[in-house]
Amino acid sequence: MTDSALRAVLWDMDGTIVDTEPLWMAAEIELIRGHGGTWTHEDGLRCVGLSLDASARLFQEAGVDLAVPEIIRHLSGEVMKRIAAGDVEYRPGARELLASTTAAGLSNVIVTMSYRAMAAQVADLLPAGTFTAVVAGDEVTRGKPFADPYLQGARAAGVAPTACVAIEDSPNGVRSGIAAKITTIGVPHMVPLEGVGATEIWSTLQNRTAEDLRAVHERHLR
Repeated sequence: MTDSALRAVLWDMDGTIVDTEPLWMAAEIELIRGHGGTWTHEDGLRCVGLSLDASARLFQEAGVDLAVPEIIRHLSGEVMKRIAAGDVEYRPGARELLASTTAAGLSNVIVTMSYRAMAAQVADLLPAGTFTAVVAGDEVTRGKPFADPYLQGARAAGVAPTACVAIEDSPNGVRSGIAAKITTIGVPHMVPLEGVGATEIWSTLQNRTAEDLRAVHERHLR
């Protein structure tokens, strides 16, 4: 196979594989209100696809009197508790598409702004061997929307960016994939993706297969 053939699928996690965004938002509201601040659903949407460091600075502006690492540890811990309790759902079609790409011999790599512990927790929910690697938010120099996470994801898969497709639900995630010169499919969830630059936008992953990904990849490279 050449680098023009699809060899790896780079998956955003929160909002793309699993619907953790409501868990993050609930934890954010509790934290900020506990510090006397206010935080609305619309405020929470600003954090979708943002690095945890950048999100934590927004929470400080909203009144949270904690250092950035403390905020990240607290929120990650709260979300992980909810995941462990079974309070998380998969996005429609995600498990089925992962099964299809695995069966087709493609490498699946998680590329997330969540930290390693949470990414590993979610990866462990899927059958063994589903993921080749995980690139987490605490393992990249610059988070999304910079190219770094997806470039690192391609390296983790052992392939060139041109041999990858990225799947994303957030504007910053789409921008990251595009900056890495990767074929990027947007699947909107909490926020719209029109005009952000996605190669294609799918309304859902339901009834999608590895062959659909290959088709998008081939059209993009042409």
